[in-house]
Amino acid sequence: MPDTPHTVSDVMTSPVVAVRCDTPFKEIVRAMTQRHLSAVPVVDGEERVVGVVSEADLLPKEEYRDRDLTRAEQLRHLSELAKAGAVTAEQLMTAPAVTVHPDITLAQAARIMAVERVKRLPVVDDQDRLRAIVSRGDLLKVFLRSDDALEEEIRRTVVSYLFPALSHTIHVSVHNGVVTLRGRVDDASLVRVAERLVRAVEGVVDVESRLSGGSATPDVPEAGR
Repeated sequence: MPDTPHTVSDVMTSPVVAVRCDTPFKEIVRAMTQRHLSAVPVVDGEERVVGVVSEADLLPKEEYRDRDLTRAEQLRHLSELAKAGAVTAEQLMTAPAVTVHPDITLAQAARIMAVERVKRLPVVDDQDRLRAIVSRGDLLKVFLRSDDALEEEIRRTVVSYLFPALSHTIHVSVHNGVVTLRGRVDDASLVRVAERLVRAVEGVVDVESRLSGGSATPDVPEAGR
């Protein structure tokens, strides 16, 4: 079977740029600008993650800086106005923070990012203490695996597993992450299984299957010929 899926611990970034609850607005902007970050976790005195400050949390201060809103407009934008008047991380942050543990798979982390619409996730231990950060870019690191590494894993964990007696006749080639399978197998139902398992190998971009199943039927001469 394919190797154990990569987890967040394989790609996460550490140490992490974080801010305290009382960190002033300008210091947050400075930290994010200098490190080219779109968000930073907010931690308490015991390094537990209590929230996240993102660019979206900071922008209302500029957006509403010189706007003269009517009473009705103020009621419609209470949350944004609260952010506009915030001066510390605790007042700015979005809480509770969406966090993950280092042992979840990259697929699970990607799903959380998509559902929660966030670009990065603080990685915490069992006591919610900050350990690292994982970003969208980190999740894409599996696609940097070399073609040779992908070919070796596919041969070892898919071809040898599904076709032990025919593994030497199944041709596997990988170019820029695209896998091509060629050869004939005894059981046609395993062709789709092989495609799915290869596609599940982390770092594979696409699969082109040219596997054929079953033995070729010999031509039978018609009667009287």
